[in-house]
Amino acid sequence: MNCAELAERIEKLQPGADTRDVARLCLLLSNGTHPVADLSNDYVLTQAWKEMGLRLQAATDQHAAMTDELERLAQSDPRKFSPEQIWILIRAIKVQSQILQLYIGDTALDV
Repeated sequence: MNCAELAERIEKLQPGADTRDVARLCLLLSNGTHPVADLSNDYVLTQAWKEMGLRLQAATDQHAAMTDELERLAQSDPRKFSPEQIWILIRAIKVQSQILQLYIGDTALDV
């Protein structure tokens, strides 16, 4: 299955989807399904699409929460960071790593 075929099948699942959303889903689904040829099966495609939607929503929610924490952290003096504030930075790196891993596939490092 090539990208154009996958995009066509995604557009059937999500009629009226924005071109960027279809392209994003092509990337996410192809990175998350091995072998990619399995996506030619309607059931596999539908299940992968639902699972990826949940994973993407969870990552988006985590990112939003982490952004709020980082904005509060940015208002404090970094020379006086507490251990909890350091952990906020480490969790932010982890969340960013998870989102990056969704987009580039298994080649991302697990932080």
